[in-house]
Amino acid sequence: MTKNLELIRNFSIVAHIDHGKSTLADRFLEVAGLLNPRNENVEQVLDSMDIERERGITIKSHPVTLYYKHKDGKKYTLNLIDTPGHVDFTYEVSRALAACEGVILLIDATQGIEAQTLSNFYMALEHDLTIIPVINKIDLPAADIENTKNQIVKELGFEREEIISISAKEGIGTEDVLSAIIERIPPPAGRVNEPLKALIFDSHFDSYRGVVVNVRLFDGKVTKGQRIKLMAANREYNVEEVGVFTPDMKPIEELSAGEVGYIIAGIKDISTTRVGDTVTDAINGVDKPLPGYREVKPMVFSSIYPVASDDYENLAVALEKLKLNDASLLFEKESSAALGFGFRCGFLGLLHLEVVQERLEREFGLSLVVTAPSVEYRVYYKDGTMKVVDNPVNFPDIGKYEYAEEPYVKASIITPEEYVGNIIKIAQQRNGIQKSMTYITEKRVELIYEMPLAEIIYDFHDKLKSVTRGYASLDYEFLDYRRSELVRLDILISGKPVDALSQIVRKDKAYQRGREIVKALKEEIPKHLFKIAIQAAIGSKIIARETIGAISKNVLAKCYGGDVTRKRKLLEKQKEGKKRMKKIGNVEIPQRAFVSVLKTRD
Repeated sequence: MTKNLELIRNFSIVAHIDHGKSTLADRFLEVAGLLNPRNENVEQVLDSMDIERERGITIKSHPVTLYYKHKDGKKYTLNLIDTPGHVDFTYEVSRALAACEGVILLIDATQGIEAQTLSNFYMALEHDLTIIPVINKIDLPAADIENTKNQIVKELGFEREEIISISAKEGIGTEDVLSAIIERIPPPAGRVNEPLKALIFDSHFDSYRGVVVNVRLFDGKVTKGQRIKLMAANREYNVEEVGVFTPDMKPIEELSAGEVGYIIAGIKDISTTRVGDTVTDAINGVDKPLPGYREVKPMVFSSIYPVASDDYENLAVALEKLKLNDASLLFEKESSAALGFGFRCGFLGLLHLEVVQERLEREFGLSLVVTAPSVEYRVYYKDGTMKVVDNPVNFPDIGKYEYAEEPYVKASIITPEEYVGNIIKIAQQRNGIQKSMTYITEKRVELIYEMPLAEIIYDFHDKLKSVTRGYASLDYEFLDYRRSELVRLDILISGKPVDALSQIVRKDKAYQRGREIVKALKEEIPKHLFKIAIQAAIGSKIIARETIGAISKNVLAKCYGGDVTRKRKLLEKQKEGKKRMKKIGNVEIPQRAFVSVLKTRD
């Protein structure tokens, strides 16, 4: 049966974090009769994880097919392709947009245009999509609808009559948005008689069925029993089931050109179903894959260790389970003299790291120590060879390499005018190079900086929110690698290096960073029966030191008077004992000491 493509619309909702994307999706589900109004006691139905609802972000995208009867009397199939809502997941957003013909650009009436609003707008333009501007949260007392409309007209170039004002929470204007989707977004183009060509925009692992692949078909059709090929992975499989999301998985006879749905084909490993890959027929397939595919590479690296060494196996199992639904998470075994056995993990960004850590602790009941995040550096040696280093332990000493490069990003910051001075100050402290400063409106400014990624991944976003009282927004994208003066900063406790505390820092900031770390550790490490020296070193050169005094025991308490030589003898004996203990004694470093190092940046 040939389906009428004129009655299909494929669209996505894009927005800055917490502008109401998932809430608007809820209202669409209600209008389509897939969700009873408010009776399920669950907001953000498409956000399946507790952490997504708590943080107000979408981490794992979830498509849904809606059936909606328009005022023209026709029944339309609307495929909402939900997208992750954070800068860490930009590539996944781009592939989701490639599966659409149009987007709803959602803007908070109380916040106006923010950094990711612009980023998503330009990404939609690059994909040549129809954009419907929608102002949300018009019911709030702080809503400034007219000013937000002026921003959209001036900054994004829309006409005022194109803008739709809604309240996703109250359901005001939902029908207007659905009508605009049908009237403004073009139907998909596609030829059912051509060889199968489908885009993978997401996938997840089902314990009983294997990998469920989310696809948008551009040409051809896919049915049960068909032999398919994943082009980038170069793997072939037999299709066991095809279907659509309503929002639960609903099997159907076939998926054809223009439609969005899922394929189950007995795939056991989620890493073979790469986002952006092309699915085609194994026998009569296409020669060229769809454009835009690239391998997703981790940008931030950190080591994760269990607090109790007995939990190592549990951590290994937990990471394997998380990996089933998160192909971008990479990890390998690692051991540390201070922390025992653990894993070196690669993440898309700092939020991705936080989400993985929180899920490990919540869902698997683990207590963890996470080391300071690092990025990938390129180290060039005198013989012309280059080595990629993501772990400070492997960074060579000064003199053993010619030069090193670190990754730079283009950071876009949107802020009210009065906080510009504060932002410039913290950006300069973090080696930012200002490229432009543009007034979006009379009171809102966009600052563009080029900055080392290592400076952003620690606490730049927190500092930004702090100095602007939460009004600034940040978006960034990778630029290139640039030559920098870098050194490995080692931390020695009682003369022994603690590998888990090593960091790669800029040479001009090494002394300041060393001072901060040794001070923080002095506060957190408890006193022992002997003196403990905490030192920061670059190679063999000590650049900072703090000393924790020994617990003093009064050995003279039992001497009631008597000769002074007896007292001196007891004190000498105590001194020798402490010296011997210093050689063989182990310093216990509590978990909070590692956490305190992460929070020592100015």
